[in-house]
Amino acid sequence: MSDAAVTPETKEKPEEKYPLTTDKAPVVTRHKLGDLKYTATTGMMPINNELGEVEGGIFYMAYTKEGVKDPSTRPIMFSFNGGPGSSSVWLHLGLIGPKRVVMEADGGMPQPPFKLVDNEYSWLEDTDLVFIDPIGTGYSRPSKKDGGKKFWSLEGDIESIGEFIRLYLTRNNRWSSPLHMVGESYGTTRAAGLSGHLVEKGIAFNSIVLVSSILNFQTARFNKGNDLPYQVFLPTYTATAWFHKKTKFKSLEAALKASEEFASNEYVLALAKGSSLTEAERKSVRTKLASLTGLSEDYLESTDLRVNIHRFCKELLREEKRTVGRLDSRFKGIDESSANENPEHDPSMTAIMAPYTAMINDYIRRDLGYETDQSYYVFNPGELWKNWSYGDAGAGHPDTSEALRAAMSKNPYMKVFIASGYYDMATPYFATEYTVNHLALDVSLRSNIHTEYYEAGHMMYIDEGCMKKLHADIKKFYK
Repeated sequence: MSDAAVTPETKEKPEEKYPLTTDKAPVVTRHKLGDLKYTATTGMMPINNELGEVEGGIFYMAYTKEGVKDPSTRPIMFSFNGGPGSSSVWLHLGLIGPKRVVMEADGGMPQPPFKLVDNEYSWLEDTDLVFIDPIGTGYSRPSKKDGGKKFWSLEGDIESIGEFIRLYLTRNNRWSSPLHMVGESYGTTRAAGLSGHLVEKGIAFNSIVLVSSILNFQTARFNKGNDLPYQVFLPTYTATAWFHKKTKFKSLEAALKASEEFASNEYVLALAKGSSLTEAERKSVRTKLASLTGLSEDYLESTDLRVNIHRFCKELLREEKRTVGRLDSRFKGIDESSANENPEHDPSMTAIMAPYTAMINDYIRRDLGYETDQSYYVFNPGELWKNWSYGDAGAGHPDTSEALRAAMSKNPYMKVFIASGYYDMATPYFATEYTVNHLALDVSLRSNIHTEYYEAGHMMYIDEGCMKKLHADIKKFYK
């Protein structure tokens, strides 16, 4: 809780969605995390066009350590989540910020009402933190009802978040601070793009943390003619089947080793051959796929040896009338009917949505003193998604891995930490490995990338054991 009152002049008043209000002073409160004293600043950063006209406002929550003689020398980290269409709530209240949502030990949803506690694993001890809600998420809005389209694209998103970072550094005199960035899911796409975009503007990062990474969308789009996802998703299918006792492997390590070996050799060749596979080859591949995925040979044959993620989530536990999660395949879901082809919801998303939504709304108003009657968009799949554009990349597969490679080449001091969950079927770990192995990164820079793995899903930190491991891994990474 705050130990200093919020002045009336800094409090927000109820407002209409449009026009956007960006000229009010940020709300500043003071807090403690153990012996660490820090200041929380909550506000709206105006984003202007070339004529100085406000086109949108980006809502942010920043935490700075108190008692630092020269704040400009203290590290600062910018954080955001993915979607596109997600606010920064997940990393904020799940992993990095000074408060965290209480979940069950394995990441399952606790019984309501939900709780927020001091986060003993917060990264605030080592770096100041700035959580950014891209326009269309959180309280961030375009200034006009039809003004979101400028921001809701691969390039527009990178440019607006890049402008926020430039403005924040300027307004807070932090240009000489060591700079860090962390993104999750589509936030890693954004982070990689930003690293290339901002280095051209003289903003060079010391490190980037990629949590559940996706830079090259060819690895995740099950489009006809694109067989790559079937290859790189397979080890996660195997991990999931092993977890739910649908394979005969004695350990997760053994299951993954066998699956990776098959996916990188016999399976990729079979996919490339297509209908030219001989019947003997086809039978061999089908039998091995069945042993690795827990699916029947008849079902695999009906899919032409190609099972997309949604079909797998529905089929693996169909006989038990259960589905498995996409974000975290350890979780089981219950559908109205077990006969459908795809799950009706993702049980791993359902487990986290209510606790995080309730707690971010309570926290912003009660602890941070920011008052508004607007809806806080934890996730906005509606208006934003309908208008989102990948530009020219949309006709193929969006890819910001080249921006990351270019940034590392121009700034050889930048380090990259990648966190991947074995049970993540949104951004599979083997897909991330494929992308990293195809960066065409100079041999002198390859040691700048460090990867760690966790026995959980997309948001591996909701699992208490994985959160502790990730915190320790990050500590080691920065040391």
